[in-house]
Amino acid sequence: MEISVEESDFCEETDFDSPCPSPTEENAFNMDFLTVNGHFVPKSAHSSTCSTRSVSLATTPVPPDEGEDEDDGITINVHQPKHIFQSTGRTTPVFTWNPLPTANGIVYAKNKDSEVKFSRFEDDSSDTGSSQVSDVEETPSEKTPADCYPNCDVNVWLRSCEQEIVEPIEGAVTGVIPEWLTGSLLRNGPGSLKVGEMTFNHLFDSSALLHRFNIEDGKVTYQCRFLKSDAYKKNRAAQRIVVTEFGTSAVPDPCHTIFHKIAAIFRKPGENNSDNAMISIYPFGDEYFAFTESPIIHKIDPRTLDTSTKLNVSDYVGIVNHTSHPHVMSDGTVYNLGCSVTKTGPTYTIICFPHGENMFENARIVASVPARWKFHPGYMHTFGITENYFVVVEQPLSVSVPSMLVSQIRNEPMASSLKWFENQQTFIYLLDRDSGELKHTYHAESFFYLHIINQYEKDDHVVLDICCYKDPAMLNCMYVDTMKNMQQNPDYAKMFRGRPLRFVLPLNYKETVKSSSASIFSVGRPWNCLIRKLNDGEKKIDSDKDRGELTLKNLVTLQNTKATAYVMPDETVFCKPELLCDLGCETPRIHYEENLGRDYRYFYAISSDVDANNPGTLIKVDVVDKTKLTWCEDNVYPSEPIFVPSPDPQSEDDGVVLAAMVWGLEEENRVGLLILDAKTFTEVARSEFTTPGPVPKCLHGWFQSSSKRGD
Repeated sequence: MEISVEESDFCEETDFDSPCPSPTEENAFNMDFLTVNGHFVPKSAHSSTCSTRSVSLATTPVPPDEGEDEDDGITINVHQPKHIFQSTGRTTPVFTWNPLPTANGIVYAKNKDSEVKFSRFEDDSSDTGSSQVSDVEETPSEKTPADCYPNCDVNVWLRSCEQEIVEPIEGAVTGVIPEWLTGSLLRNGPGSLKVGEMTFNHLFDSSALLHRFNIEDGKVTYQCRFLKSDAYKKNRAAQRIVVTEFGTSAVPDPCHTIFHKIAAIFRKPGENNSDNAMISIYPFGDEYFAFTESPIIHKIDPRTLDTSTKLNVSDYVGIVNHTSHPHVMSDGTVYNLGCSVTKTGPTYTIICFPHGENMFENARIVASVPARWKFHPGYMHTFGITENYFVVVEQPLSVSVPSMLVSQIRNEPMASSLKWFENQQTFIYLLDRDSGELKHTYHAESFFYLHIINQYEKDDHVVLDICCYKDPAMLNCMYVDTMKNMQQNPDYAKMFRGRPLRFVLPLNYKETVKSSSASIFSVGRPWNCLIRKLNDGEKKIDSDKDRGELTLKNLVTLQNTKATAYVMPDETVFCKPELLCDLGCETPRIHYEENLGRDYRYFYAISSDVDANNPGTLIKVDVVDKTKLTWCEDNVYPSEPIFVPSPDPQSEDDGVVLAAMVWGLEEENRVGLLILDAKTFTEVARSEFTTPGPVPKCLHGWFQSSSKRGD
């Protein structure tokens, strides 16, 4: 039998492993790896030591929940997903992450008396999932370690604020700030990696620091204050790390026995987690809250940056966590994605906080979909929303429930419970906003993501734009030791390589499924081979000669896109993405108030390519024409760009883009606010400040216009 695919349906893709900017290649989305000294690196890379991932290889049948052999000895029996590919004999590397130094030539000891190095491990369906021991030295990289990323100063993330700025200071303005622009840019992000003589291991562990740039009458003031979370107060009082964070274990409490630790497992959600909300800021009505991924959020004063009320969202609705990126609708209603524990296993739930008084008291679950694996719910950082659907993207990065329980007893950080199943697909769910029911499920090659750019419905399709990585190695790239040693790691940029991709999800495909000739195939055929060949760009796939020929028809009829979708022989719909821009884009923002969940043209982002000519580049992408504009300045590192529309906008990009910025190298005490014309992406004005101490780069924020704060 031969299986053919319509020609010219294969989308333009990107090579994640090539230097920035990467060329467009047909085979670029192929996910092949080898291991060097125990680390996974792309096959195209030189075989220098890549120390961005520590790997624990376990032989894991598909799906990963079935008989997983954890280091702690826990064996789990798991639910078989309905639409997962039937395949026997496959094994999946299971990644567990630990902070590692990044110097070349690292060796890892099997025990105290022997040292070993790992040879290349080819990803093969017949492999046992264990690496072979080799005495062969790896070929050193051709790059000089000291010259890996000469234009990138990663220390802008690693600084620690030594002095809060409680009273606003006024900056020096260059250019002319538009008269109509008044309000406050609120920011959140890492503030200090130090507690006494101790240092956190991961960037996400850093104590949250709030920033405020207030714009009024052509002037700008700046202030910053630490979020006074319980974790912050306990750590500062003890002058050591006494609260476990994402990548850092707390100093053990000698008063806590094993029984105390077991009892802690049964506390209500959030009480066992750090409340260090250092990711984002979102409004609920006229109140502002700092977010992380635990259900604990903190109300802050948007004028003084004081921390006031601490709320546990699980007190109001049955969730154990939620994303740090809720969606605020035009009427003030807020939606977020959480995870609930039910009798049948973990469930992804959409929570609605209706606008008005008592938003939390009136919160309710309006939609849900079960996780595909009972003991491995997916890691969720955000979600999407359109006119008729909630969009949930379940990547094969999971939070292992057994590992998480054991890690609490062992006082291990959450990062040790994350598992990446590279041979598993990404699932995309569309949930009906009216009924809350699952309406459509789509499959895609495995990828990792943190941020969705936007999503909308058009001509019987849902368009979904995501900042994608081929695996979650970028999270390991944010371990402090790894960041400090990045200049000596020639593979660091490849581990951080991401690109914005567009998926187009056809809504009217069910008739195609019914008329498909898939019934001629045996149940249990390993169709993952077909998908792998689809991603490699092959047009025909040989199979059993006596079974005829099957043509896979592209279901995407939307104009101006190269994204494709096919009904597979097991009746699932497999989607191939389109490259939107061949630059690394992160923390993407759109004209949020007008274009959330609607057809749009522009998004704004920071560069995520550490090997770019200027890693501090801001990017404006036209998703219609597939063009881009950039802004950059030597030694300047802007944060997430936020679009603010003009009072009477005549176009989608009629307004300004605001970005907080810091300077690299020795200019640790310099911070500023950049104002760009969104249409031309040229500088309109800026305000610069000299601070009494270092200011680190921030993550996410929100613009509070003066009209919305009652000025």
